[in-house]
Amino acid sequence: MKKLLEKLPFYNSAVLPYHFAQSVLANVKYHSPGKKLRVIGVTGTNGKTTTCFMIWHMLNQAGHKTGLMTTVAYGTKTLKPELGHMTTVDAFTLNQRISEIQKSGAEFLVLEITSHALAEFRTLGIPVEIAVFTNLTHEHLDYHKTLAKYRAAKGKLFKKAQFSILNADDPASKQYQKLAKKYITYGIKHGENRATKIKLTVSGVEYSYGDINIQTKIPGEFNVYNSLAAVLVGKKLGLTNKQIEQGISSLNSIEGRMNIIDEGQNFTVIVDYAHAPDALEKVFDAIRNHKGKVISVHGGAGRRDPSTRSIRGKILAQNSDIVIITEDDSRNEDPEKIAASFIEGAKSAGKILDKNLFKELDREKAIEMALNLAHANDVVLILGKGHEKTILRADGPHEFEDIKVTKKLLKNITR
Repeated sequence: MKKLLEKLPFYNSAVLPYHFAQSVLANVKYHSPGKKLRVIGVTGTNGKTTTCFMIWHMLNQAGHKTGLMTTVAYGTKTLKPELGHMTTVDAFTLNQRISEIQKSGAEFLVLEITSHALAEFRTLGIPVEIAVFTNLTHEHLDYHKTLAKYRAAKGKLFKKAQFSILNADDPASKQYQKLAKKYITYGIKHGENRATKIKLTVSGVEYSYGDINIQTKIPGEFNVYNSLAAVLVGKKLGLTNKQIEQGISSLNSIEGRMNIIDEGQNFTVIVDYAHAPDALEKVFDAIRNHKGKVISVHGGAGRRDPSTRSIRGKILAQNSDIVIITEDDSRNEDPEKIAASFIEGAKSAGKILDKNLFKELDREKAIEMALNLAHANDVVLILGKGHEKTILRADGPHEFEDIKVTKKLLKNITR
């Protein structure tokens, strides 16, 4: 039976019958609360959280009480931080929170949905009115084993959704178009709905979509894609152009997503959640035209896809003047071993240990080192943990926030 199940494209050894049973029981216990809301589901490798926040903020600003459940936070108008290092929580917690959102009087729910959640039936019983696809790149292969199985797991969302909004600039979109009941596409190079007149700055992006003019306060070309997906959700739900424009432009920031930390220093500091190869490359693309040196701080999580570690080390080295390898959620894996793979990748791109490549496994000390090495007009990138409130070591979670730690350290720097 197991061998037969493994032939299914979304199957892996962690998908056992109890996942399905757990979701059924959760729906029974909480009376299928998802069916009482208009659900917008967002999936993809990168950009899910930002896209969710943009849709949630836009709908609330337009007068539609809307719930949100993402990697960063959940709730309605007042959000609670998501303290667990999980995007789509287990079926019982998921349905409990949806029930609370529904009972608060919400009309919509914007739900960030991972491939893990789809493979494990966590969203069973939650009808999706609109599904959004951001992109698909190399990630979570420690779980799905192959890119094909990872892609297929996400495809389950588009099979169930009434309507899909797909990024045509991503090759996976073609497969999802075959699965979707009804769909539209978007992009910069391809798709029936395209962004034009794009202007990128270190503080945000501007572009046009037909007679709608979009401005975001979050930088990076990837936020053209994220915001355009949100725009199309707004159009599908009947919002006016003015409501869409104001909804996007009035969102000041998203915790841990391209957050510029300003404590009066004469260099730029950015904290971002990027931890996959593609996400790292997009962060570097966002600062490509910035003057000065680039100093990057990054590490890898333990018990997560090790095949990306040397790749990420190489990306850091190719795009940074100085690389500092540090800890992330090492869990019960040896941090030295994790760091060694990153260092190997960075060396392959020409970085020299203790010259322009450093290892400092204490994350706070690594951030301090980067800030002390920075001078006027430089950019310090603190990457990988973003909004997270803890760091997971072998002995359990420890309080640690990149943004809070960085602000504290910057106050001791006078330049």
